[in-house]
Amino acid sequence: MEQFELNAHDYIELNNLLKVTGLCESGGIAKMLIADGQVKVDGVVELRKRCKIRKGQIVSYNNYQVQVN
Repeated sequence: MEQFELNAHDYIELNNLLKVTGLCESGGIAKMLIADGQVKVDGVVELRKRCKIRKGQIVSYNNYQVQVN
C-alpha cells in the first residue's frame, strides 16, 4: 500500500490524488475512471471526481491502494 502525505493541506481532490500518485497518466483519465466506477474510497465506489480525500482514507484502483496521511 502506497502512502500519500497531505502535509499542510486538509484534503486532496480524488482526481488529483490519482494523478499525483501516478495511478493515472493525467487528470482527464482519472476523471473517466472515476465516472466509470473503477475507483473506491474506503471500499465504496466513488463517482464524484472532486471528492475531498482526507487523512486516514484509503483509495483503491486497479489492485493498487493509497493511504492518505
